[in-house]
Parts: sequence; structure tokens; C-alpha cells
Amino acid sequence: MAFKKPEEIVETVCEVCTKKANLSLGKMFVLAFLAGVFIAFGAELSTIVSFDLGKFSVGFSRFLAGSVFSFGLMLVVIAGAELFTGNGLMVIPLLEKRISFKQLLKNWSIVYIGNFIGSLFFAYLILYSGVYNLNNKAVATYAVEIAANKVNLNFLEAFLRAIACNWLVALAIWLALAGDDVISKMAGIYFPIMAFVASGFEHSIANMYFVPIGILLKDAITTQVNLANLTWLGFILNNLIIVTIGNIIGGAFFVGFIYWYAYLRKKPSQNLISEKTEF
Repeated sequence: MAFKKPEEIVETVCEVCTKKANLSLGKMFVLAFLAGVFIAFGAELSTIVSFDLGKFSVGFSRFLAGSVFSFGLMLVVIAGAELFTGNGLMVIPLLEKRISFKQLLKNWSIVYIGNFIGSLFFAYLILYSGVYNLNNKAVATYAVEIAANKVNLNFLEAFLRAIACNWLVALAIWLALAGDDVISKMAGIYFPIMAFVASGFEHSIANMYFVPIGILLKDAITTQVNLANLTWLGFILNNLIIVTIGNIIGGAFFVGFIYWYAYLRKKPSQNLISEKTEF
């Protein structure tokens, strides 16, 4: 089965991200909304399948949650959508001077907002669907505890987990672009995403579903977990801002910048040769 070499992947990423920067605002927002919903689908599914496994095997519970969560990014990449964390790779065409910094910021801003609205839309859909009433509200309790654990992380924990998370998410997209068929793309996405979820890393867009659904459900359940920080303000200050910054570093620097430096950056001598060739 054919696949691209690293130096070919970086060119593909550059082309794809250049197209992303040139989307109209309407298309950018609609595709971002879809990505928020798609990631929320994965988050909801991971909650449903793993809520009662921790008592038997924490490791297997995390593995299963990560395995099904990868479905969300498969929808984003294969069906087509705009995901803020994946768009950290747009630093590659920026460094290649194919897009402007203004275009980068416009995409990140619109996509981030669209992802948030899509995630919230799906959280309310799930709330009123009654899905989390399963097993005498045990699923709802688990969802609230997931959310509470996220907002109770300290700054360093949330920040470092966010860097590691989007390092893997960006690599998942990188590997997906290495293949030209659907099966290759699914395999490329599955392993890094399973790894980040199983490891307990922090993804800002996934948290736009995980924490709001916990806030919406918390008054309907009883738990021993500390819920003091499980508020909208607690979510934004204790998790979302920190995780967003960490995600940007993980995707834009540790994948985007480093691979640009390794495969696309032109040395001064190369620029000199190119200039001489023109005369």
C-alpha cells in the first residue's frame, strides 16, 4: 500500500493548509461547526462505552475510550471539517510565505468559535436526548466526574497535557495525509488519538463538549468529586485558556515548525544558488 514520504507529506500539508486559509468566512464557519460536532460525537461515545469499565480495568477503559474517540477525528479528516487544533499546522504555509499572519489569525479565530458553538450545540442535544440517563444515571455521573477532573487540574498539569495532546493530534493528521485511501487515513488517525485519550491528555475542542455537558448535568447527579470549579467561569479560567495555549504549542511548534525546519526550510546557500540561477 503506497504512502507518502515525510518530505512529501510536508508539501501536502502546506498545500492543504493554504487552501484552508483561503476559504470564505461562511464555509470556514460551517465546516468549523461540523468539526465541533464531530469531536463531540467521539467524546460522547467514549463516555458511553467506558463509564463502567474503570472498576474492572482502568487501563482497558482508557484504551477503549481512546479507540472510539478517534472516530471523531476520522469524521473531521475524511468527511471534511475545520478543526482548530489540527489547524496549528497552518504555520507551515505561514513560514513558507504562502499565507499571511492575518489569514492565519482569521482562520484560527473563526474556526475556534465555530468549534465551540458546534460542541455546545451537541452538548445540549445530548442533554435533552436523555442518553446520559442510562444505567440509573451512572453515565451522567461519570460525565460530570470527567468534567470536574478537568477543571480541577493545576496550571502545569493542564498545560503540559495540552502540549502532549496536540502533538499527537497534529501527528494524526500528518499520518492521515500520508495515505491516499480511506483505510490508510483511518489507521493514521487511530493510533495517535487513541494514545492521547488513553494517556489523559487535554484537548481544547474535546473539552468544549466534556466540560459543558458536565456543567449541564451536575445538578441531576450525586458524586463525591469536588464540583466547586465546575462552572462556566471555572471551565474558561482553569482549563480552556490554558489548554488552548498548550494545544497551539503542541501542534504549531512541535509538529508544524519542526517538520518545516527539517524538510522545507531553505538554507542561505540554497537561496544564493537560486538567485544566481535566475541570471
